[in-house]
Amino acid sequence: MLTLLGDQEHGSFCDGVSRRSFLKIGSLALGGLSMPQLLAAQGASGHKPAHKAIIMIFLPGGPPHQDMWDLKPNAPAEIRGEFSPIRTSVRGIHICELMPRTARMMDKFVLIRSLVGSLGDHSAYQCMTGRDRGSAPAGGWPCLGAVVSELKGTVDPAVPATVGLAPRMGERRWGYNGESGFLSPVHAPFTPLDDQVKQDMVLKGASLNRLDDRRSLLRSFDHFRRRIDRSGLMDRLDAAHQQAFGILTSHRLAEAFDLEREAPKLRDRYGRGSATRVRDGGPRLLDQFLLARRLVEAGARCVSLAFSRWDWHGGNFSRGRSDIPMLDQGVSALVQDLHDRGLDQDVSVVVWGEFGRTPKINKNAGRDHWPNVAGAMLAAGGMRTGQVIGATDAHAAEVADRPVHFQEVFATLYHNVGINVETATITDLTGRPHYLVDPEHKPMAEVI
Repeated sequence: MLTLLGDQEHGSFCDGVSRRSFLKIGSLALGGLSMPQLLAAQGASGHKPAHKAIIMIFLPGGPPHQDMWDLKPNAPAEIRGEFSPIRTSVRGIHICELMPRTARMMDKFVLIRSLVGSLGDHSAYQCMTGRDRGSAPAGGWPCLGAVVSELKGTVDPAVPATVGLAPRMGERRWGYNGESGFLSPVHAPFTPLDDQVKQDMVLKGASLNRLDDRRSLLRSFDHFRRRIDRSGLMDRLDAAHQQAFGILTSHRLAEAFDLEREAPKLRDRYGRGSATRVRDGGPRLLDQFLLARRLVEAGARCVSLAFSRWDWHGGNFSRGRSDIPMLDQGVSALVQDLHDRGLDQDVSVVVWGEFGRTPKINKNAGRDHWPNVAGAMLAAGGMRTGQVIGATDAHAAEVADRPVHFQEVFATLYHNVGINVETATITDLTGRPHYLVDPEHKPMAEVI
């Protein structure tokens, strides 16, 4: 919890800093540890990493793979649906007509059409951890970003190593940003858009409740920093406390959230989207794609976001006409931006949901849950792009060639940030080491 409110109305310390103006750092930590304690623990680890990063775009509810990345135009009408495939910039690869931006730059993407291993769970958990919650040791499995934070450390002490941008949703499991699990709470994702965290993060003169007035937010950071400097309080805090103040009042983090610093043309390329949440799912904020890039550029190692709601048991094609073009705009703008800024060798992008959808269209013009096979997109990260991995049968119902397990994708992402999944381990609360993925799963040879 960060509360920076009020002046002198609630009394002052002897140095003139009001009691209400003092930092409360509690709910930003887990297990009873304060932010300074967590940062002290992190400092003791001695990590001094190079900067590789991951952006995960989670599509809550399970996107229809056969209507986006694996169309079957020769299947019967009740299977193929209403959308047509279009050519892309890579000969022989076709995707949905609603994704023309992605099609024009297919050479910068990898399509996975044979994603398997889904737990069939309506939850972000598997996409965030690569694991089954039921198999977790005490404390739970750490999410991707927490593992990267543990093994690679922070890039900049003023920027959290892992950030989760999903808000709380009506279906709470979709708004899951991951946890540190059995690792130290210092590695838990920073979740600035979570409703409870937004309530706890209040600055004098501005609120993070909406994050829509970045200039006011930045001014509030500046005013608080100057006030603390004048008080001399920082001189009496230990290094870990100073680092906690640094994270929560740093120009670097505040400026990463200030999207007004970007050129209008670039913002238009990404688009703005809508802050309205779709039923019990997430909003369709295209600004979050740009924010993710700004955060990794500022020093975050892993940023995840949740886009819209893809559980289309009814109205699959009307919803697709609305959401798929928006996703196309956000993802294509992000990937092109990474290339334009020379970040394409360092920042990996993955786009996926928790499972695929049924081959047969139901009576409500929707598709139901289908864990047998799903699809995903990868981009950048120094990977060999412009290719399709795997194939499904004539109805996109089962894998016909080269199944790709969820954990293979995780192994590839770990590889891209410089972690060897064959040797790296993390230790649970009992002292038992665990490999990051099950030993049979390796990084995808096709892309590394």
